[in-house]
Amino acid sequence: MISRRQSLVFGGSALTMPMWTSARAAFTNRSAAAALDDSDLIYLTPLKSDGTESRCHAEIWYQFDGSDVWVVTDSQSWRARAVARGLNKARLWVGEFGVWTQSRERYRSAPQFEARASLISDPATHERVLDLFGGKYVMEWIVWGPRWRNGL
Repeated sequence: MISRRQSLVFGGSALTMPMWTSARAAFTNRSAAAALDDSDLIYLTPLKSDGTESRCHAEIWYQFDGSDVWVVTDSQSWRARAVARGLNKARLWVGEFGVWTQSRERYRSAPQFEARASLISDPATHERVLDLFGGKYVMEWIVWGPRWRNGL
């Protein structure tokens, strides 16, 4: 069964891959780096040019690969549109607190860090990262793997 979170985050067919990058050594909260290895979700919000948080938040699947945090999202989603408009900084919290609108902001107590995003369109990178997602979200990948691969 597909959860509300999955259908909201991964709906659509035209996908892009924002890469929220932050070297482990640059983490101000070292527990965030450790949590990235274990958690299934991150909570993300773009940061406006003045450094304040956007009103847009989401709990999303991710893949942590070295110092990169990969997110796959519809190219028309607010996440992709924000990066395309130059809002390439974000605040991320690591942990599982359910749908962000129902979490009563409990995710704010989780390890957090700020990162810089870029849109990645290289097919070889897409393939590599999608394989990583398939290894992390094994059961979910039965449904979402083919959709993502066909939609990129």
